Amino acid sequence: MEKTSSDSHHVEGASPNLESGKTDAFYVEDRVAHLSEEHRQYLLARHGTLDLDPIPDMNDADPYNWSTWRKTLNLSLVVFHAMIGLFTAASIQSAFVNISADLGVSMQRTSYLVSLFIAVLGGAPLFWRPLSNRFGRRPIFLISLICALVGNIGCAESHSYATMGLCRAITAFFISPAAAIGSAVVAEVFFRKDRARCMGYWTLMVTIGVPIAPFLFGFAVMRVGYRWIYWTLAIVNGIQFIVYLFFGSESLYLRRETARNNVTSVKESMFKFRRIDPAPLRLWDFVQPLSYVMKPCVMIPAAAYAMIFLWGSIMLTIEIPQIFPEQFALNTQQVGLQFLGIIIGSVLGEQVGGLISDRWMQLREKKGGRYPEPEYRLWLSYIGHALTVCGVVVFCVQLGKAGDKWNITPIIGAAIAAGGNQIVTTINITYAVDCYRTDAASVGVFITFVRQMWGFIGPFWFPQMFETVGWGGGAGIAVALIFGVSIVPTVLLQWRGSKWRN
Repeated sequence: MEKTSSDSHHVEGASPNLESGKTDAFYVEDRVAHLSEEHRQYLLARHGTLDLDPIPDMNDADPYNWSTWRKTLNLSLVVFHAMIGLFTAASIQSAFVNISADLGVSMQRTSYLVSLFIAVLGGAPLFWRPLSNRFGRRPIFLISLICALVGNIGCAESHSYATMGLCRAITAFFISPAAAIGSAVVAEVFFRKDRARCMGYWTLMVTIGVPIAPFLFGFAVMRVGYRWIYWTLAIVNGIQFIVYLFFGSESLYLRRETARNNVTSVKESMFKFRRIDPAPLRLWDFVQPLSYVMKPCVMIPAAAYAMIFLWGSIMLTIEIPQIFPEQFALNTQQVGLQFLGIIIGSVLGEQVGGLISDRWMQLREKKGGRYPEPEYRLWLSYIGHALTVCGVVVFCVQLGKAGDKWNITPIIGAAIAAGGNQIVTTINITYAVDCYRTDAASVGVFITFVRQMWGFIGPFWFPQMFETVGWGGGAGIAVALIFGVSIVPTVLLQWRGSKWRN
């Protein structure tokens, strides 16, 4: 991808040799030797340095050459869009009691409206990724928003459980692209030295979308009813569509010798819709991300992250709205406030997963004289594993001891677990993308698929598990699963990752 003399390909279409990471050493040690003097002067004028990885084309249309404000604006739109996907999934969590009474179903069946959304969010990006590779990210995001708007209106007007479930599934299908393809946008726009920080913004927004929604809508449900959750989401989707239409930029870019013929003006990139990659669509393109199940450097961090996400996010956000109203007699507003601990924990955890992670890699580069292997980043993930284990144990044990009198200790546990979850989220996704940067969208789709599918089944067995083994026993099961699926495989990945990657 980095060579300006490469054949026509973009961040998704590189050859297997480039994906394997075998040529990384060449580009780290001698990234500018092949450049013409004109190209060097262009990069110096544009970036003030030649120490760039990857090396951009000599073309203003190359997203790596965009101005800082344009990169930041585009990233902001994408990460907010990614947040809205999980935000929409979790939006009704503080209103379980109200929806249950209105539709005449049990609390657990009401929670399935969230589980259904989670499952569709995981599978739908398999459909959107090939289309975004051919027609660009921006048109897919625009279609996503306008159709999600329609789906949320359908939810607001639904008066049966089946109809609301169908409309929730439609909304999930269309709102899903940014939550998976966002990793590709980061890889297409930002240089390697900034990737963990920018990937962290995306992963943080995906993560905190879950607790922010019930936190905010808990206040609204008490005052105007739960159906205004859906009307509010529809309004937000409409505003997003308008802002993205006028200010969003296309990050998909084909690198080739004739790249100078690509669109270069901001105006054209915003208002000219066309097929970017002429390669024909094949059935394989829609299932290709699933092939990463055979690549340990993606499968292991995906599984480790999914397990951490299950306990450090899904379990907390599902159990709080189901248990707290019954056990502590909390109203929707009070239930929403419980999610504040998860929000704070996630924001604090991102400081380690994003900013400190990038500095960790840069310090190693200065010390060793070359950019470290991707596995070096995984050392910080153990902090996240430890925090998630501690947080889940505190949450479960303290909730079991609380009786019918509310106290803050379970929420402190939730905050600790959320911090650990966010650290693992950013580090594991950044690691996988670093290993296969030229296929970043497929990596993001696969990781999202694994996370959402595993998260989908949790609400079906959490209540029965805690009822059977108690809160202390549930904490023990969580620790065992995290140790077996997250910690041990990560150790193995650090030991053998460089060989598997090459």
